[in-house]
Amino acid sequence: MKDLAGRVLAGEISAAARAISLIERREGDRASLLSALYPSTGGACRIGITGPPGAGKSTLAGCLGQRFVEAGRAVGILAVDIASPFSGGALLGDRIRMQGLANDPAVFIRSMGNEGRPGGMCSAALDAIRVMEAMGKDVVLVETAGVGQTDVDVAHCVDAVVLTLVPESGDEIQLLKAGVMEIADVIALNKSDRPGATGLAAELRETVHARGEVDGWKTRIVRTVGTDGEGVAELYETLEAYSGHLKNGDRLAVLRERQIRRELRERVEGRLASRLNAALERKCLDRAVVRIHAGEDDPYNAAEGLLTET
Repeated sequence: MKDLAGRVLAGEISAAARAISLIERREGDRASLLSALYPSTGGACRIGITGPPGAGKSTLAGCLGQRFVEAGRAVGILAVDIASPFSGGALLGDRIRMQGLANDPAVFIRSMGNEGRPGGMCSAALDAIRVMEAMGKDVVLVETAGVGQTDVDVAHCVDAVVLTLVPESGDEIQLLKAGVMEIADVIALNKSDRPGATGLAAELRETVHARGEVDGWKTRIVRTVGTDGEGVAELYETLEAYSGHLKNGDRLAVLRERQIRRELRERVEGRLASRLNAALERKCLDRAVVRIHAGEDDPYNAAEGLLTET
């Protein structure tokens, strides 16, 4: 793992791809690899691009990636796609739509399956982001799988969230207000050349106005047409403005600290759950089930007994 970490830190694309594969498949000594990389992570601007299926997230990610490259930035793109029901891997639809960047030496694109998880993300997403940072990427774009109202996981591992909507999203806005709308730092009204865009833009402005500022920032709305690049320059400038806003004072540090706190809780809870499951198997869980089924015990007393033994 030490050799692999060194190659990642040297910016070797094949090594980064190998490292992410090991992490995704839960193979090898992933902890030592990630520990070796960690001191070289955290320096990139992390941008999440989320929204309903068909909103044009991949196209916008590709356009934004190109803008950052033109500005002299090295870019990583993590595209979380719906997992294949057969292989469990990403269906690669997102990566296919970014072929314009695939051969650019400043860009590293990786697709990952969402493991059938809700939330639009996958369990290895944050570690994959860190691998990209360790290999020297200045900006990491994270495109989620198609999301719904409560799918807000991307906010826990990025600095800025771009919520991508289309004119046809109008009927969904009332539902989204209670969930994913609340994490949006920027709203990209994509495919805004379609009928209904003006009306939806007005409704979004009302929603943003009612929400007000959050920590000194009011969510901005940018109209885009990703297929021809319209509005992408404004979206890029808006994200740069938000990045500057985060760097003013300790906002970014506070955000990252909150994310690390959540990450640690999730990692510890996951390890404890694994240990508990293993312990329960050793502590005759089956015997407890038989006793309950036979009327010799009840789930409440049995659970307390198992906890005491564990």
